[in-house]
Amino acid sequence: MGKIKVTACDIEGLYVIEPTVFSDERGYFMETYNLNDFKEAGLNMVFVQDNQSMSTRGVLRGLHFQKQYPQGKLVRAVRGTVFDVAVDLRSKSNTYGKWFGVELSAENKKQFYISPGFAHGFLVLSDEAEFAYKCTDFYRPGDEGGVAWNDPDIGVDWPLQDGVELIISEKDQKWLGLKETFKF
Repeated sequence: MGKIKVTACDIEGLYVIEPTVFSDERGYFMETYNLNDFKEAGLNMVFVQDNQSMSTRGVLRGLHFQKQYPQGKLVRAVRGTVFDVAVDLRSKSNTYGKWFGVELSAENKKQFYISPGFAHGFLVLSDEAEFAYKCTDFYRPGDEGGVAWNDPDIGVDWPLQDGVELIISEKDQKWLGLKETFKF
């Protein structure tokens, strides 16, 4: 039996993954990824790249995607707390344009798997957060795309904190809305 609990989200292709944590007076141990456990849970992705970032309170990164080479991502907060969001960009999906968000923290140890075909972003809720993710395809700088974090057609309910100013990169401030980005 695997050492992870996998919960499918309301949007197909999104999963919250909770590892079994073994704790005692010394601290804890957990497997954050085990190929056999993932396969047993029906998750057959192959990861080719690991990334890690550090951000401070109020940093909002996203909503990013790769255009021709979409990436699946297994994400988690190694330190601190983030609100993590995925937006369905699959044009033939019943949930196109819908979003799902989950709080990931070093304390709750939850992970979030986002299948290829989604935009991804997160908001840092703690003083600092270190964020790690495994990707199913390589990052290609010329293939990057994005959707506005505050697009009213998507309507992400970001947990904005009173008195905390958002810190958003110049690039992320320039992304257009869903309708302008994808004209079907």
